[in-house]
Order: sequence, then structure tokens, then C-alpha cells
Amino acid sequence: MDLGRQLRSHLELLKAGGVEYVPRGEPIKLPPPGAPLATSPSPMFAEPQPVVPDGIESRRVELTVLAKQVEKCSRCPELFSTRTQTVFGIGKLDPEICFVGEAPGADEDASGEPFVGRAGQLLNKIIEACGFQREEVYICNTIKCRPPNNRTPSTSERDCCREYFDQQIALVNPKYIVCLGATAAQNVLGTTSGIGRLRGSMHRLGSIPVLCTFHPAYLLRDETKKRDCWEDMKMLLGVMGRPVPKK
Repeated sequence: MDLGRQLRSHLELLKAGGVEYVPRGEPIKLPPPGAPLATSPSPMFAEPQPVVPDGIESRRVELTVLAKQVEKCSRCPELFSTRTQTVFGIGKLDPEICFVGEAPGADEDASGEPFVGRAGQLLNKIIEACGFQREEVYICNTIKCRPPNNRTPSTSERDCCREYFDQQIALVNPKYIVCLGATAAQNVLGTTSGIGRLRGSMHRLGSIPVLCTFHPAYLLRDETKKRDCWEDMKMLLGVMGRPVPKK
């Protein structure tokens, strides 16, 4: 079959398939007889470029996997047998601030979300007073299960949960951490110092600056400490280079 008949046959097939118009391309320049053919690949069949996964999305998936591991955790028999559910954490990745509490309470154990009771409502006000919304920060606890009767987590319970907490912080990647209350501060920083000694200066967890202040539940019991908490938050804003919002 000569070239002309091949072209006519090809056009008839295109027409039968519903193609009514074929744009005219540039004339094909054939190499002179005996010249080597070009070896560069056609763009249509070019070697695919590697797809670089989005860092945040990759960490979000890893964080979900970690949360599923925590859901199945039975390292602490008493907490495992008395909890309603684990309370992992909530918020955005790469936040300016991660607020860290001690352990879930009754409201959190029922809902699965940290800081949703009265203390959580006060924390929301603190967050808003600093110029943020709850959705813009990350909130979690050092311990992922509620201790019975809201007792202070034991040393062994703290140690069992530390691996989860460290992985969580690494994946969330906050710029600053705010420890709420003495127990959370002691767990995060590995210290026995009280909140009175830890307040008023910045600490570090690895490369992350850490501020320690009162737990919102304590502020509900002693409202005279609210001013001290606000001074702590203003100090943090100053370190962050952010203006103090006008009330």
C-alpha cells in the first residue's frame, strides 16, 4: 500500500470515529538519506518526573496513623480499662502555638476532643485574647487517656505516653509550646520544678521555645491568677514579635 492510500485510509478511520477536523501541522522535515535519526525522546513519551509529596499532607497522614495507634494502646492497664476513648489532639499543622495540658478530663473523655469543658471555654478566651482562633492553634495533652477521677497521671503512665507525645509534636511542628499547669510543664520539660519557678521565663523542648503558665482549670478556682496568666501570654507574644491585641 502506497503512502497516499495509507493516509486516505487513516482519515476515513478518523471520520468514522467522529473526528471532523484535523489541524494542519508544520511540514515534517525528513533527514537526508543516511543521516542518523534524532535520539531525543518525544515529549509525549518523555520520562515521567518524580512527584514530590506535600510535606504537610504527608505529616497529616502520619499523624492520623499515630492517632490510630494510640486508640489501640493498652500500655497502662488502669487507664485502658476505665477510659471511654483516647483523646489525641486537635488543630492545624505548623501552628504558631501548641497548647499542652496534663490529661483529659471527664468532658474530654466523653467527646474525644481536648479542652471542651469549662476549662476549655476559658482556654478559648485566652487564645482569642492573644489574637488567634482555636482552629489556628494545636491543642493536646501529654497523656492521651483520662486518669480515673481526674487524678494526676503516675510516672509510669507519663513514661508510657511520652513516645506518642514526642512523635505528635514532631509531626505537628509548632513554632511555640504553651504548657498549661505544673504537671504538663513537668512532663514536657522533664523537671520537678513547680509552676511558680517555671513561669516568667522561656524554656525549650529541643529547638521549640516553651512557655509555662497556669492551667485554665486552676484559673477557674483562683481568678486572682488570671492576671498572671495574661502577663505570661503577653510575654510570649513579645517573644513571637506579635503585638498585644487591644481588649
